[in-house]
Amino acid sequence: MRYLYTLAIYLVTPLLVLRLLLRGARSTSGRRRWPERFGFFDAPGFTGSLWIHAVSVGEVNAAEPLIKALHRDYPGAPLVITTVTATGSARVHQLFGDSVFHVYLPYDLPFAVGRFLRRVRPRLALIVETEIWPNLYFACRRRGIPLMIVNARLSDRSLRGYRPMLGVVRSALRCVSKIAAQSRKDVARYRLLGADPRQLVVTGNLKFDMPIPQGAVERGAELREHWGRQRPVWIAASTHEGEELAVLDAHHEVLQRLPDALLLIAPRHPERFRVVEQLVRSRGLALATYQAEGRPTKTHGVFLIDAMGQLMPFFAAAEVAFVGGSLVPTGGHNVLEPAALSTPVLVGPHTFNFEEITSSLIRQGGAARISGDDQLGHDVLMLLLDDARRQEMGLAAQQVFDRERGAVQRITQLIDALLQE
Repeated sequence: MRYLYTLAIYLVTPLLVLRLLLRGARSTSGRRRWPERFGFFDAPGFTGSLWIHAVSVGEVNAAEPLIKALHRDYPGAPLVITTVTATGSARVHQLFGDSVFHVYLPYDLPFAVGRFLRRVRPRLALIVETEIWPNLYFACRRRGIPLMIVNARLSDRSLRGYRPMLGVVRSALRCVSKIAAQSRKDVARYRLLGADPRQLVVTGNLKFDMPIPQGAVERGAELREHWGRQRPVWIAASTHEGEELAVLDAHHEVLQRLPDALLLIAPRHPERFRVVEQLVRSRGLALATYQAEGRPTKTHGVFLIDAMGQLMPFFAAAEVAFVGGSLVPTGGHNVLEPAALSTPVLVGPHTFNFEEITSSLIRQGGAARISGDDQLGHDVLMLLLDDARRQEMGLAAQQVFDRERGAVQRITQLIDALLQE
């Protein structure tokens, strides 16, 4: 099975190269960095590094408190962070700058994986959430590199996706020293995937340990003063194609009752910034953007957050937060960012990527689920009109966030044990 898997990877490599070339035609930085996908980059010249792989923005954000803890606990160890997406790469540079060594993770080709490991020479590999690459895992075992999956989660959808290659995935998981899972449900799914029960431990979700950016609350208060403290404001965060229209329809419904209401909208992917801007303008709404105006004024009805990593002050400033990726079957995004700031949360029906967190918030009254597009405007409006319910939901969300913290400490204890062995 492993040989068939590797053969399949080699067969699709020409398509991967074509994809890189097409992306490179639109991005000079992408064109310059595509050799990293095959393990070609200047060796940093260190050994004994701690390597963390976080596929994209969400995983980088989740890993932030763990990476900072490793910085603190192992000050002499170089830190290597790999991502797969360009947005993940940008987030690494934004959070850590030159204090870490960053490259893209190579494709799961034996020669590329081997070249990557020879250059970064890790003494420990930490894979964040759900990234099972058989050739990479086998290469770590051959080189005696302890491998650990941290903040491990596995949705039913991902479990079904791995089943056609269950044999090779099961063998790959045997290369893992520990799987630090977010919840008991994730443990159960990893067991169905073939993990040994002795590998598995529930450590909780790293996202509960994420730090609130310094000054985010103060910046949120400044924003509210700027556009009017009494003005009704809601945010639609991490929206996807198919959701922005529903959000604008919902805002139209809100404006019928609250004509001075302000919508903050933050598309998940940068390539949608311009599309959403044109969509808003086509509705005749007064629009300001983060890149052009920096912040909205009292005359703007919609504010487009066309920048990455800027959401927390706006969550602090908003009275209601809708978290996207949940009206379409993407699986939802991180509901803990608004919860950490005591902002009531609304989600759609599709939250399988954050099943445990979302369910916990809903059970405790910090979040509410809407059944579909046509309910969004009504529920936003009802919350904006009900001060007492907003305060109650915000307090419940904050309590859930505070109660679940501690995953970083539990994971670092496992890391210490692995390194001592």
